[in-house]
Amino acid sequence: MDYNTATITRTSGMSLEINKVLKNTYLLLSVTLIFSAAMAGVAIATNATFINPFLFLGVAMGLLFAIHRTAEKSMGLVLTFVFTGWMGYWIGPTISAYTAMHGSQIVMQALGGTGLIFFALSGYVLTTRKDFTFMRGFLFAGLMILFFGSILYLVANYFFGVAISGLSLAISAAVILLFSGFILYDTSSIIRGEQTNYILATVGMYLNIYNIFIHLLNLLSFFDD
Repeated sequence: MDYNTATITRTSGMSLEINKVLKNTYLLLSVTLIFSAAMAGVAIATNATFINPFLFLGVAMGLLFAIHRTAEKSMGLVLTFVFTGWMGYWIGPTISAYTAMHGSQIVMQALGGTGLIFFALSGYVLTTRKDFTFMRGFLFAGLMILFFGSILYLVANYFFGVAISGLSLAISAAVILLFSGFILYDTSSIIRGEQTNYILATVGMYLNIYNIFIHLLNLLSFFDD
């Protein structure tokens, strides 16, 4: 009897902790997305120019490293806002360029599509409680391939003017599929109690949404042409 009671108590405690992480993650995610959008708005309003992509990546990677080192401290929360603000400011000129070429409706379509993908996939995991953590190896392998492949293409394009027709669209389609998979994986990690830090969970979800939005915008602009 005591064993059963202890098991029930332990299970109940785990459920409460998981729900707390989930609640804090979505709350912080909402606030950081709003802050990121505000910083993008600042960049647009001030006619900010494009930041050197290598500088952008260097700062972003440095901030991510710092967040992982301080995720258990209040500084981790501060750095999360610095990171999402930096990401938002960087995307401002990109949004301005797409708006100038295709109108503001294409940005709204990308936002709507991104929101639909996120809520549908995350909601599916939360409703069905299916375990997608088995995708870990595949997703991280795909991430490494895309990351280093994109860096090589960026270097070739930036320094040597190499441009491969259709490659940008293929990369965008692959990124959308990959980070859709990460939404399933990250949500599963939270509800299974594997991810217990809401700051790290928030940053992961933020990057999923951010990457899907950028590359969905790229695909929509192509079809708009």
